[in-house]
Amino acid sequence: MKFSVLVAVVNEELEDKAIDVARKSGAGGLTILHGAGIGLKEKKIFFGLTYEGRESILVFVLERKLAYKVLKALNKELELEKEDHGIAFTIPIEHLAGINKEELLKFQHEIEGDI
Repeated sequence: MKFSVLVAVVNEELEDKAIDVARKSGAGGLTILHGAGIGLKEKKIFFGLTYEGRESILVFVLERKLAYKVLKALNKELELEKEDHGIAFTIPIEHLAGINKEELLKFQHEIEGDI
């Protein structure tokens, strides 16, 4: 079984929706990080204060085909092509340790359903 890391960087307001979409597409556990990004445009200034939008970084370890399925669902449901909605990408995993056996069985069932 081959695995990928799926990383989705979305506006903080879209975090819950992104998690729901990913779970409905077959994703299980994830790690959530919070941060701020710098885009191409200048930051908004409001009464002398610089506004920096908060972002959520969602990190999933998934079976490779499932990662692609979740990526497509996130792209469609969150309309990632729109400005400030986010970005998602996958990275292949070469070596992996510590994954839960229950999660492995879930991946196996997902794959069997596609065959």
